Amino acid sequence: MKKKIQETLSRTTEVVSIYPMVLLMALLASIGTIFMFENNHDREQFFPYSKFTICCCLGISLMFALKMLSQRIGKSILLQVVGIIFLIGFYFIFPKKEKDFTEIYGYIIAVTILLAHLSVSFFPFLDKNKELSFWQYNKNLFVNIFLTAIFTGVLTIGVELAILAIDKLFDFKFHDNLYTNTFYILSIFGSCFIFLLFDEKGLSTLEKEGNYPNILKFFTQFILIPLLLIYVVILYFYSIKIVINWELPRGWVSYLVLAYSIIGILALLLVHPLKEENAKSWVKIFSKAFYYTIIPLIVLLFVAIFTRILEYGYTEPRYFILILAIWLLSILSYFILNKKSNIKFIPISLFVFGIFSLVFPYLNAFSVTKRSQKSELQKILNENKLVKEGKINFQKNITDAVANEIANKFEFLAQRKQQDFLSNLLEKEDQNSLAKNIASGNFWNIQYDIQNKFIHKSDTQKASQYERLIINSEKQALEIETYRYFIEFPRYDLEAKSINTNDQFKIIDDLSGHLSLKVILNSTKEVDLGPRIEQLLKKYEGKTGTITVPEISMESDLGNYHIKLIFKNIIKEKNPYDKNANIYYDNVYLLIK
Repeated sequence: MKKKIQETLSRTTEVVSIYPMVLLMALLASIGTIFMFENNHDREQFFPYSKFTICCCLGISLMFALKMLSQRIGKSILLQVVGIIFLIGFYFIFPKKEKDFTEIYGYIIAVTILLAHLSVSFFPFLDKNKELSFWQYNKNLFVNIFLTAIFTGVLTIGVELAILAIDKLFDFKFHDNLYTNTFYILSIFGSCFIFLLFDEKGLSTLEKEGNYPNILKFFTQFILIPLLLIYVVILYFYSIKIVINWELPRGWVSYLVLAYSIIGILALLLVHPLKEENAKSWVKIFSKAFYYTIIPLIVLLFVAIFTRILEYGYTEPRYFILILAIWLLSILSYFILNKKSNIKFIPISLFVFGIFSLVFPYLNAFSVTKRSQKSELQKILNENKLVKEGKINFQKNITDAVANEIANKFEFLAQRKQQDFLSNLLEKEDQNSLAKNIASGNFWNIQYDIQNKFIHKSDTQKASQYERLIINSEKQALEIETYRYFIEFPRYDLEAKSINTNDQFKIIDDLSGHLSLKVILNSTKEVDLGPRIEQLLKKYEGKTGTITVPEISMESDLGNYHIKLIFKNIIKEKNPYDKNANIYYDNVYLLIK
């Protein structure tokens, strides 16, 4: 027993000494996640914690990749410093305020995380040509990830159940946060530590030659390849249908082709060493046949992509799908034409394409998308003769579909900091409204404002449009005054909340159905504030767009308490095909005394 404890401590010390920065990133990511979700009700605190956590999670894979590289070439401290500088710079790429965080940053995060994971797969082999060592290294990583998931799952469930047992058997009355915080620590830091234990000393352990795992052979031969056959049969039948009906392919076929190609490449990588077992091995036959089966599907993929691009222009998702299609074409060409092909080409080429899509001047995803959508907007305006003296003529009679398309492109470009371009198309009053919405981060407001500016659509078209009224409160800070309790009720979480051991408050929202918003005390006493909201909405009957009022609040007595309900906004949407309007809000705040 003593020997086992000493061995465990020795391996723990060894892991800490070999991977200090990886473990530090994992620990900081766990702490950041805890603080992030403990402050999810305070958006000003939540956003910085979420940025910090994302950077630390990225740092786990980045620091591991740099550690593997340093074990090959040395210069460990220099590489760690470079990694830290990169993570600090990545943190400051993001805006300071959440309202400025648009979907663009989501794409940057997703691609950067993919690049960090790809770097793990090939960084130690940049100057090494041994293909088998490269395969052994990645195979061991793959197996270790699988084992880590199992071990972490068992450990997390076991620890959580132990805490629950202590809580229930000994009446400790642990706070709910203990369970969630334990989960975050074990799932992030714990899984990272377990993974590093499997990796032992790192590169020398991971690239060591070993027997081919039968489980991988079974998994590939009897699960992955049959799935691929099902996919390819479906896609080929769909291709035949396109030719027979002479119709353009549907957009989502791109995802199926990409899925088939990527799963197939993964299958080939998993069984790569088996190609050399004998000249007629099933792996060799499959690998040759697979690349030829992709050729017609690549054609289908490009037709599907350019069908959407030529019709609607580039967006970031379409750009990334096109990049993946070009990458697949390069993989196809490389492995068919090159007799001395090396599987390292797969992750390295994808890494290069990913870097290109993010940072290459003029041709990166964001530059191409902005230019494309500007051109599309100008094209729509010119085709419908909506430009008068350089400004949009909102008095022109157009269809609702055209108005929606213009409004969508305004919102899209506003999110991508194209205020000057959009302002040049508007009169001064509309320019001020646009600038105000961009400054406040209300990008969806821009879409509805532009859409509602086209007031002279034909009656049949006008009847089909949505009517939207937004009533915003001028007060951004809540005044607590003499109230004793404060409860925030998010729109999607109106469950009962306690103010002490005896009294609970709950809100029942039926504004869209019966214009009812009930505040309930202990399931016995209630007050319906829906009629007061109805009065407020009647005051602005027939109006659309955004209206700002000094405050949106209402008070009432409820049992032994006096309550005050405060809204930051109330939104009313009317669809002509629905009988009732949709009435909702972001959050509601309840003050109690």
